Formats: sequence, C-alpha cells, structure tokens
Amino acid sequence: MDFIRRHIESQVLSLTGLAIGGVDYENPPGDPGLFGPDSVCWRVHGDFTSMLVGGIAALLLQALHPLALSGVWDHSNFREDLLGRLRRTGQFISATTFGSQADAERLIERVKAIHLKVTGHAPDGRPYAAYDPKLLTWVHVAEVSSFMKAHLLYLNPSLSPADQDRYYAEVARIAEALGARDVPRSRQQIADYLHAVRPQLLCDDRSREIVRILFEAPAPSRLAAPFGALMMRAGVELLPDWASDMLDLSQSPRERQLIRIGVSRTAPVLRWAVRSGSVHRARRRMGLPIR
Repeated sequence: MDFIRRHIESQVLSLTGLAIGGVDYENPPGDPGLFGPDSVCWRVHGDFTSMLVGGIAALLLQALHPLALSGVWDHSNFREDLLGRLRRTGQFISATTFGSQADAERLIERVKAIHLKVTGHAPDGRPYAAYDPKLLTWVHVAEVSSFMKAHLLYLNPSLSPADQDRYYAEVARIAEALGARDVPRSRQQIADYLHAVRPQLLCDDRSREIVRILFEAPAPSRLAAPFGALMMRAGVELLPDWASDMLDLSQSPRERQLIRIGVSRTAPVLRWAVRSGSVHRARRRMGLPIR
C-alpha cells in the first residue's frame, strides 16, 4: 500500500508547482507566511482535487475576456507547454499561500515584473496591459470564485458564509499586491462583480481555441489520462451556466451527476496519498501535525 500511495503522490506532485522547485516550504521554521495556518485560504488552497477543478474552470472563464485572453495569446507559450503554464500558476498560488513571507513577496515581485512586459492590442484594436488594475481584478475573481465553488462542492459544503467572506478578504491581499484595485472582498461583492462584468465578455475563435487546447492536451502519463479527462469535464461542470452556454460546453443533468460522483470518489484517494504537498510542508515549517 505504501508503494501505491507514493506512486499516486508522485503523479499528483508532478502536476503542481512543486515540480518546478525554487520554493522551500519547510523553511525558515515558524515563519507563518502572509496568512498563517489559521487562515481560510490554507484550508481552501490545500486540497489538490478541488483546486485543480477550480483552476480549470477559471481558465475557461478567463478565456471569455477578450483583453485578458489577448495577453495570454500573444505572450504565453501555453499552446506548446500547457502543463508548464499550469505548474507556474500553481506555484504562484501555493507560494503566496503557503510559502514563507520572503518567498511569497519574491514571487509577487517577479510576476509584477513579467506583467510590465505583457502589452499589446486585442484583435479589435483595443490596447491591453497585464498590469491593468481592471484586468488583474478580473483574473483574480475568475480564479478565487472558482476555487471557492469547487471547495464547497468537493471538500467542505458546510464552510460558513462568514468564512467564505473571510477567504475573499484574505486573498484580495494578493490581487492588490499585484496592482488590482476595487477587489471584491465578500460573496456578495463577487456576485455583483461577475454580474457587472458579463457585458464585457464574449466567446470568439480564440476562446474556442483555448477550449480545444485544454481538452486535447496530452496527459503527462497513461495513468493520469482518465483522471485528467474527468477533471476537465468537472471544470466545465463547475462553470456558471451562462459561461458554459457561451462556450457551447453545456452538459446534461445526467452527465453533471456522473462527473460529480466521479470526482467525489477520486478525491479521497488523492487526499490519502498526498502527504508532501505544499500545505503539508508548510505545516511542518510551523511545527504542526500533518492532517
């Protein structure tokens, strides 16, 4: 059983930012980082399955914003290295959540420097810049609202409304450090923001190409292929109905039910197997037991 557990864990960690290296989550001892183990974001961001499902939904949602999509389209190698991009995004989220304060601040400054170089014009001629506070807020809200939705669906549906609001208030700190402004800090503010931004969203050829790339991306291993296919479908299932309709990715009620059953049966196995993820290493840094 130990061999099986370690094999599953190695497969999981190969998909995360830990595969990149460069962040020591176990040092310095006692450093709480930006949030500390009592934060809600440690609970939400510490579960691989729900974060992966939420991350896929966030990518699909972000593809509906023409200016945000243009920045990725023009300045990213996601078409050739989708896994690498996912790992880098995962590393930023993990390091800013679970890393030491120095590592979190270092990655924030690195991303800010990268954003300064990401400028251009969308197909309709409008200029874009990755450091635009409005675009930073959009990317942030697409991510954290998806993470929370997946957390409530697949890990803790009993998370209190107060803790959900606390989560949004916590993670707003990262968005603001990157340059975002007017960042929603509660469930109601998130809902109001998404309602207000919808007229700016559209599904075009580039959006559909993002969907194609995500669904056709090769799995890192034969064993991971069925899991990856399930996670992709679960990411679609997590989308708001209006977003899946725009992307022409609607699913039948029966299909949605089967996806939820599949993820709910897979997630406990992964939680049993993974004992050295970012959250586990951070807990060791803080002298806390591994849950």
